[in-house]
Amino acid sequence: MTLDPGRLELRLRREFGGTRSESRVVVRGAVDLHDSGRYEADVGVELRNDVVLEELADAPDGTPAARWNWWMGALEVAYGGYDRFGIRRYREERP
Repeated sequence: MTLDPGRLELRLRREFGGTRSESRVVVRGAVDLHDSGRYEADVGVELRNDVVLEELADAPDGTPAARWNWWMGALEVAYGGYDRFGIRRYREERP
C-alpha cells in the first residue's frame, strides 16, 4: 500500500481523534515527507499509510499533530533534517 492522503486522513481521526483541520495538516506533512524521499532514504522503508499510523501509535497519548511532532522529533534526533516537517500551527475549526 502506498500513501493515500484521503484514507490516511480518515484513519488519523478514527484512531487518534483531533479535528479535520488537524488531520489534514498531518496528511500534508506526510505527503511532503513522502515526496521528499527523505524517510525512505534514511530508514529504507517507503512511507505508506500503515507506516505513518504505526509510528504515530507509538507516540505518547495525544492528537494527530502532537503524535506527528513527537515522531518528527525522534527522526530529527536519529537522522537530522526532519524539523522542517514538524507542525507549528494549523487553523482550528469553528463549531
